[in-house]
Amino acid sequence: MKKTKRILAVLPLCAGLLIPVCAGAQDHDRDEHHDRDDQHSKRYYDKKHKDYHNWNADEDRNWHRYQEEKHRNYGDWDRASPRQQQDYWAWRHKHHDDDDDRR
Repeated sequence: MKKTKRILAVLPLCAGLLIPVCAGAQDHDRDEHHDRDDQHSKRYYDKKHKDYHNWNADEDRNWHRYQEEKHRNYGDWDRASPRQQQDYWAWRHKHHDDDDDRR
């Protein structure tokens, strides 16, 4: 009987030690998914080509390359007009560099 009481007394202590470990593992998994989602957080639809483009660091780099090649200074993608954005998607389809940003 004493052995059973000892085991029952230790169980809350063990549970108290395991809960923070389990909670930390769940937060870590959530952060990894959050980082992955940030990478592809914005998707844009290209009406003319009827496809989607994920905006990430590679696409932003291509946007700046496009601006340099065309001698234009539109600045940020979000500030470009719909016409300018459509011109970029047309250029992008001609200059895709084996990227998988389009889905």
